[in-house]
This record gives sequence, structure tokens and C-alpha cells, in this order.
Amino acid sequence: MPRKKSNEANDEIIRDTMDKGISASDPAMQTEVLSRLKKIEGQVRGVQKMVQDCRNCGDIVIQLTAIKAAVNRVGATVLARHLADMIKNDLSQNNDINASLNEFMNIFKKFS
Repeated sequence: MPRKKSNEANDEIIRDTMDKGISASDPAMQTEVLSRLKKIEGQVRGVQKMVQDCRNCGDIVIQLTAIKAAVNRVGATVLARHLADMIKNDLSQNNDINASLNEFMNIFKKFS
């Protein structure tokens, strides 16, 4: 039974992601992603300043780790939306989703 609950939770996450409609043509998604990327840009500038100021390497690495995590979160958001869009389109057009899943996996491999 616990496995079923996990699957139900995953299904709910997918439905929520699909309902949000955060595709590339959606201004809400663009705003969210651009906001996150601007924050990341600010973090990168901060690290550049740290390097120029000859700050402690440990502190710089901590900031680089935070940047890496932020970039991964943006990527995961975009990937999740992309997968949801592909599945939604396939289901609405009664298409087999295998080709879309293969395309998604190729993209995912590049990301990870």
C-alpha cells in the first residue's frame, strides 16, 4: 500500500504541474524562470567579486554550490514542464507517448 500512496503523490505533482501551464509561451513560467535566472546572475556576480577580493576559497565554493543548486532547480522546473506539455499534447491528440518519452530522456541525459 505505501507504494500506491507514493504513486498517487507523484500523479498529483504531475497534474499540478500540467495545470499550472508553465510552458515557454506562458508569461507566468517565463517570469518565474527569468526571476530565478536573474537571482543566479546576481550570485555569479557576487562570486566574481569574491574572487577579485581574494576571499576565502571555502566561502567561494559554498557560493558556487548554491549557484549550482539554483541552476539545477531551474532546469528541473523547465524539464518537468516540458514533459508535462509533451504528455498533455500526446494525450489530447491520441498519440503514443513513447516517442515523446524518448525525446524527453535524451534531453534529461544532457541536463543530468
